[in-house]
Amino acid sequence: MTITGRLRNFALALAAALALPSAAVAEGTFDIPADAKLSPAKLARIDAFFTEEIKQGKIPGAIVILHQHGKPVYERYFGVRDVKTGRPMTPDTIFRIFSMTKPITSVAAMMLIDEGKLALSDPLSKYIPAFADTKVGVEKEAEGSKTLELVPLQRPITILDLMRHTSGITYGFYGDSLVRKAYAKADLFADDPDNAEFAQRIARLPLQEQPGTLWDYGHSTDILGRVIEIVSGKSLYQFEKERLLGPLGMVNTGFYVRDPAKYDLVATPMPNDSDFRVGYRGDAISPKRREAGTGGMVSTAADFTRFLQMVAAGGTLDGKQYLSPKAFKDMTTDQVGPGSGVERDYFYFPGDGFGFGLGFGIRTDPGHAKPPPPGNLGELKWDGAGGCYFVIDPKMDMFFLLMEMTPSERQRIQRTLKTLVYEAFEK
Repeated sequence: MTITGRLRNFALALAAALALPSAAVAEGTFDIPADAKLSPAKLARIDAFFTEEIKQGKIPGAIVILHQHGKPVYERYFGVRDVKTGRPMTPDTIFRIFSMTKPITSVAAMMLIDEGKLALSDPLSKYIPAFADTKVGVEKEAEGSKTLELVPLQRPITILDLMRHTSGITYGFYGDSLVRKAYAKADLFADDPDNAEFAQRIARLPLQEQPGTLWDYGHSTDILGRVIEIVSGKSLYQFEKERLLGPLGMVNTGFYVRDPAKYDLVATPMPNDSDFRVGYRGDAISPKRREAGTGGMVSTAADFTRFLQMVAAGGTLDGKQYLSPKAFKDMTTDQVGPGSGVERDYFYFPGDGFGFGLGFGIRTDPGHAKPPPPGNLGELKWDGAGGCYFVIDPKMDMFFLLMEMTPSERQRIQRTLKTLVYEAFEK
């Protein structure tokens, strides 16, 4: 390499280092005072970070929005939504939000609970009788091989179990247990099932564990979506559009992009970064019969900001109440902590320092990392396989939203953005 080339690489590395959060500063960003002020100069480090990521070809682009005290503080549109066309990131760029669908489905279910049409204690079999006969798969080992013994439920799956991921219903695209392998082999998505048929297919599979015993990330919220359909008498999207999405003004949020005029608005990942590792193939512009409450929605930064404004305000927005105070408290209180009887294993995705409510990860303690990751107790968060991510911090009366389509880089970028946001607070 020439001297000029080495100098150029050194300059790029230095710029990246200056944009990255330092461990020394990050150590002081947990549990920061509520009266800390955001520094515009320090927020500019977010610009530097994303500009460098795009320059190095790691991501096509991203959108970052930060609100505090009910007002926008920071809003940036970086790079492009499609490197092939060069179309820029804009407020109406459409993203596959994957698992950020789950909080929306959960809020929709809580609206029915508020109305007395559904209860957390209800057995799932009340709405989908096939789940009354579901069995739990218990692995047995003999002579060097494993077999699966099917045993009865010790108690029924409840709506609460669906909402806090303790139903025993899992996914088939991670882990190597015999139950997860059975999910993978079941060809759950074949022949374009609707939500009703999909729920029946899940009911025929064994549970990974007894209900209420382990936080297990899986198709629970898909089944919750089907319950919403049964209780409301409408499709999941119809109910959400009428009761939640429409009133909030989330006009570009749904399960697919059905208008060809909007196809060019869809964000795409880098050409070599298209494996979202979620167990099924799909895209935003090829509608299926299934409306996946667990991870099938598309949305925009403008739309999802409206949803976060509602949650950050305690379930109300623009004078309209979407959640009662009790429902909101239930959703934002740790439901899997001490005394719940719920265990955690290697696949506990809320992560160290976090509990889980009814659709949101909830910060309950600093965690074991030294220094602890930045933030405050009571923080709400979730993200999706494509990289979209949000944090709501009630103590700081603040939320931020990241919209991106970069599956392989997402966790690193999410961690860096969160640290940069909290480092921008001056105590």
